Amino acid sequence: MFRFFLPLALICLGFQATSSTFAQNLELASPFGDHMVLQRELPLNIWGWSKPNTQVEVAIAEQTATTQADDQGRWKLQLKPMPAGGPFTLTTTSDGQSIKLEDVLVGEVWICSGQSNMQMGYGGIPEIKKLAEKAKSLPIRCLSVQQDVAFEPQERCHARWIVGPGSSAVATAFAYDLQQALDVPVAVIETSWGSSSIEGWMPRSLAEGMPHFQQQLKQLDTKDHDRVAKLMEDRDVGKKWIREDNIYLRTRPNLLYNAMLYPLAPFTVRGMVWYQGEANAGSIASMKQYGDTLTTWTKHLRTLWPEDFQVLAVMLPRYGRVASSSPTQDVASPAAHSWAWFRESQAKLLTLPGTGIANTIDLGDVKDIHPKDKRPIGKRLALLAENLRKPGLMESSGPQLAKFKVDGNTAIVKLSHAEGLTTTDGKSPSGFWIAGKDRQWKPATAVIDGDTIRLTNQEVTKPTAVRYAFTAFPSVNLVNAQQLPAVPFRTDDDSPQ
Repeated sequence: MFRFFLPLALICLGFQATSSTFAQNLELASPFGDHMVLQRELPLNIWGWSKPNTQVEVAIAEQTATTQADDQGRWKLQLKPMPAGGPFTLTTTSDGQSIKLEDVLVGEVWICSGQSNMQMGYGGIPEIKKLAEKAKSLPIRCLSVQQDVAFEPQERCHARWIVGPGSSAVATAFAYDLQQALDVPVAVIETSWGSSSIEGWMPRSLAEGMPHFQQQLKQLDTKDHDRVAKLMEDRDVGKKWIREDNIYLRTRPNLLYNAMLYPLAPFTVRGMVWYQGEANAGSIASMKQYGDTLTTWTKHLRTLWPEDFQVLAVMLPRYGRVASSSPTQDVASPAAHSWAWFRESQAKLLTLPGTGIANTIDLGDVKDIHPKDKRPIGKRLALLAENLRKPGLMESSGPQLAKFKVDGNTAIVKLSHAEGLTTTDGKSPSGFWIAGKDRQWKPATAVIDGDTIRLTNQEVTKPTAVRYAFTAFPSVNLVNAQQLPAVPFRTDDDSPQ
């Protein structure tokens, strides 16, 4: 069903719309504009508004499609899949009116969303700044979505197409590497906002079965409602939000989904890169909840877009913070209540087909939640995107736990994706811990044996469990032949106390 909601200003001020409200000129939806990129090899959804009950025709290259607007002027049609190429002109006509979009390319299109580490620019990252300059001469484009909030899902958003890269360091690196690998036009849709939780990007319909989300929505509807409504009215009359109000709005549930994600659907894209989680990593309970929330949200996205909509998440990197509930404040301890639990929760996404997680366990800054080592993230995301399109074409994962067994006083872990298993510094593998039944974790001496790692510690005569890189800020050096870092894991079933 085609969705329609009143413009934000009408909702906030309580105006009532009549049928005459919808008498309008020909208009295309927000994602469409000059210099845009259309997704190759998939049916192309085109939609917009015109005068009620008029015929609408859309033409590009050698194909034309027609439809008729409904009695409120809404229309939607679908063009047949196209190979990569361009530039083209996309022409839309209805009732004597015409819109021509010039310099239209066809290639790969990805949404890049999340919070501050996705939003973070590349001005202070020389390596990506150089990439951005190169990208200006390549068929790389960006649809930049303006930060906004709304109580109800909106049909329109403020967005503009940019020739070249956008402002996000991760999105720019990803677009560059994907374009170089595939040699086709690439576009990223940047829609992100610092400090936002995953619940800010979720629809109200997901509250069923999620008590924590229900509670957040209840507060929004009662305690927060008047303040949010007042800030929206201030915005509509041109009053700028102060920093405190800005942070307040972007940390409410549902509001970003309504204004910055929903209006993009069903623009045809390959999938989404999702770099978010810091806002949900405050407690063990929140960290353990995240995986279920992420998978549920991904399933919802596949109702807005096709079922094969791909989702690539960025693992939270190393960071020197542990929860207040932690039995130790040692950021190198596997017993700490740290982001290790969040990374494990993120991995639940991989239970769904068409998903991937960019491993960042070798990256990060012990003191800075916004690390600058974003360049490898773009490369690893591009590898994942390539592998999802043509599985097995290249190695896109670092070594992963395959089997675990104990031989006397030695714990043995067999790894997959382990061809050419080695270390980055030529030293023994670091980041491994073993424990006996007492669960007193001891650093392990690790020896590479083909695609296995043999682990010992003189204090652990009968090991029962292993943890690898399962700390806030682990020291790691284990990689495969592609220099992709080993994926954190644990073999025990114990939950944090």
